Amino acid sequence: MKSHHQILIIGGGTAGIMTAARLLKKDKNLDIAIIEPADTHYYQPAWTLVGAGDYDYKKTAKPMADIMPDHVQWIKDYATAFAPESNIISTKSNGNITYDFLVVAPGLVMEPSMIDGLKEGLDKGIVCSNYTDPEHTWEVLKNFKGGNAVFTQPTTPIKCGGAPQKIAYLAADYFKKHNLTHKSNVIFATPGSVIFGVKPIRETLMKVIGRYGIHFKPFYAPHKIDSENKIIYFKHVDPDENKCVINEDPAIGELAIEENIIKIPFDMLHIAPPQVAPKFIRDSSLVNTSGWLDVNHHSLQHNKYSNIFGLGDVAGLPTAKTGAAIRKQAPVVVDNILKLIKHQEASNKNYKGYSSCPLVTGYGKMTLAEFDYDSNFTPDPKLKRMLIFNSAKEHWRLYMFKKVMLPYLYWNKMLKGQDV
Repeated sequence: MKSHHQILIIGGGTAGIMTAARLLKKDKNLDIAIIEPADTHYYQPAWTLVGAGDYDYKKTAKPMADIMPDHVQWIKDYATAFAPESNIISTKSNGNITYDFLVVAPGLVMEPSMIDGLKEGLDKGIVCSNYTDPEHTWEVLKNFKGGNAVFTQPTTPIKCGGAPQKIAYLAADYFKKHNLTHKSNVIFATPGSVIFGVKPIRETLMKVIGRYGIHFKPFYAPHKIDSENKIIYFKHVDPDENKCVINEDPAIGELAIEENIIKIPFDMLHIAPPQVAPKFIRDSSLVNTSGWLDVNHHSLQHNKYSNIFGLGDVAGLPTAKTGAAIRKQAPVVVDNILKLIKHQEASNKNYKGYSSCPLVTGYGKMTLAEFDYDSNFTPDPKLKRMLIFNSAKEHWRLYMFKKVMLPYLYWNKMLKGQDV
């Protein structure tokens, strides 16, 4: 196996595969290798629907060997350390590998240990997460007979920031369809101040919350989980809180037990675990003060090492971590690497923070949030071809777009390096 490559990519997820495929579309003679230890590649956006019983989990997985681009050397190994001054990557089994250009795209990792009790309770009993085991979420949802169904998310950045609320809406719709609404309380608790940062989408989602009668709890950061006694503790994090306000709701058994600690009993708990960059990234000299890859927000070039680029979930970008964001990031990275190969400046700074969040609001209902760094609503004009003239509103065509079209485009277009 070669120990040097012109372009070395860390990560065989969406970002790594897309970047390699697009590079080879431009020049099939490029020497590219991907370091990726996993045998299976997952289409994780569909896990929201798996958790609601509306998608087959098996269809979200394909062998890594099947999606690895032709003419790419697959190094089935773990990257363990960087020596960027010497253009060296250390691996677990294959020793040191050198490169001319490096693309860092290993994604992120779940870190349930950051919330007391979560590691012990996750994916067991009535504690579930679409982020880790969507099939278990579906089992918990099917077995729910009433009581408090709590949905929450951590204070860390997470992939697909809308996913924790999507399953809340689907669960509320499921309870409605199965005559459980009258004896169920759906609670959505978030450390954030609003349900969504993009105004037209937020207006729609607040109507959805009202329609289902969801108890919306902003400024609630999950603090501790007692899965044995079925209690979740939140820390109230509103910096402008009026200390005279009491955060208690007898209807859901909510109780303030300390100055800013609130406990809520649950009969179902869905949580997005805290998420961080992989440890070998956090321990390197490549990260910013928040522990994410330190790249230019528009060119995706590393702010210190000019022959290193980063994209996808690991990148320290002030936008949502989604596959849709990668769709706009990869062309910029590819263009800049090709420029550097030709001894030109990496002058492409066209990434404006685009991301997209398909917000499922029930079975057969969805709104599509597309936005940039400034939280401007930026819907794709091509949606009009689907007779969708306002994607901030709920539409059944958008739901079918997520369930049918997006997986097809992902496997057959995006991962092949084609424009979508």
